[in-house]
Amino acid sequence: MTTPVTSPGAASHSEQRGKKLIAVASGKGGVGKTWFSITLAHSLSQQRQKTLLFDADLGLANIDIQLGLMPQRDLGGVIDGRLSLNQAKVRLQDYDFDIIAGRSGAAALSALAPNRLLSLGMDLLKLSENYDHTIMDLGAGIDRTVRLMANRAGKVLVLTTPEPTALTDAYAFIKVTAQNDPNADLRIVVNQAESRSEGQRTYETLRKAAESFLGITPALAGIIRRDRKVPDSIRAQIPFLTRHPGSDAAQDVAALVNGLLRSPS
Repeated sequence: MTTPVTSPGAASHSEQRGKKLIAVASGKGGVGKTWFSITLAHSLSQQRQKTLLFDADLGLANIDIQLGLMPQRDLGGVIDGRLSLNQAKVRLQDYDFDIIAGRSGAAALSALAPNRLLSLGMDLLKLSENYDHTIMDLGAGIDRTVRLMANRAGKVLVLTTPEPTALTDAYAFIKVTAQNDPNADLRIVVNQAESRSEGQRTYETLRKAAESFLGITPALAGIIRRDRKVPDSIRAQIPFLTRHPGSDAAQDVAALVNGLLRSPS
């Protein structure tokens, strides 16, 4: 097997990765990545895990929108040099986790110079040491910003759906990430599956492609069934586990979290 070439932006030393930092990525938009990031952070907090949710979708941030928040502090203040990351965090008392909101429509954030992105990543690593888990909601796609931020994570959860375009783009993300960082811990989450069997088939499709063409075997982190209650919670701007705690998708996220907590760091 040909050894992937590590790009200059790749994580070349273990200390550059945060063991407590979990990136949530996808090859394309529309697969439920932000909803999943919020629900994952909330589920971890319900397991008494001290959790931070960081909106790294630079320029198209929407965690605050889905949560119905209008935070006075956000990542824009950090980029402008007015705030530290620690000062930018906001406590969600009702849900028992912290967030650092992005700034929607701030195109300049998505065009940060590499050295500023590296500095932001290092600051996030330091802040994440104060938490059991830090969830980083990345932007969709495989652009430079997404790759550099993903390189900081101890685990990268790649979200896909059974849709062919979502699978193709998830594979593209896995390919580029593995080439940039051969030691990346990539795990697949299948969202919006009609059944667990469909979710398993979707995972097997990605696994076989990764094994055949990349020589790697991403693990299955979890399968989340399609749930009509998800759009309702997004419209209501209320976290899913608060509005529909006993639903199928809530149970599936809880099972995924239990798996993460049992797996070695």
